[in-house]
Amino acid sequence: MISAIPASHRAALKQLSAFLRESTCILANWDYYSEENTDLDGWPFDEHAYGLRQRQRDRETAEAFEAVRPTARQLLATAEEQLAQLPARAVQTRWAWQLGTLRDALNRLDTLHQEWQQTCADLPLTARPGTPTYDDALADHDAEAWSYLDDWATHGHAAIDINTTARSTPSPLVPPPTAKPAPVAGRTTPVRR
Repeated sequence: MISAIPASHRAALKQLSAFLRESTCILANWDYYSEENTDLDGWPFDEHAYGLRQRQRDRETAEAFEAVRPTARQLLATAEEQLAQLPARAVQTRWAWQLGTLRDALNRLDTLHQEWQQTCADLPLTARPGTPTYDDALADHDAEAWSYLDDWATHGHAAIDINTTARSTPSPLVPPPTAKPAPVAGRTTPVRR
């Protein structure tokens, strides 16, 4: 088994779990809304209301991910290290691909975050949260980020699954404990003198 999990990694995994739960709820609410507010061909009954609700989905997902963002790279690095140490029989073939998808999504999210910081710097001083200029720019940013956040919502469990497997799989470096035969009842061992 891989050694005890550091408290910081345990906290990061908890934040990731919370994001996964929250994003599942956000997506379920969106799917319900979309189903109820589109025709059989998927066209919204009210495009404006539908767009506002989609903005809400994007914003809620982005806000939920903010707790994961500071530790996301460390989560991936730890999962990759754990995956490399696991015996082949314990590895799910999809894990390496999922970690690659998460890394690509995180790289894109980081780029979009930097672009958002620049956008904020370029906005007029009057553009504050609640003003159309700011809110429209934020909605555009969130819309671009949503598919990458959805990658994290879809594949983020791989980091948790790898950690769980790593903690429960015996390490090939540590020999298994050897069992001593139990003494047979009623027999005594002769004492040598």
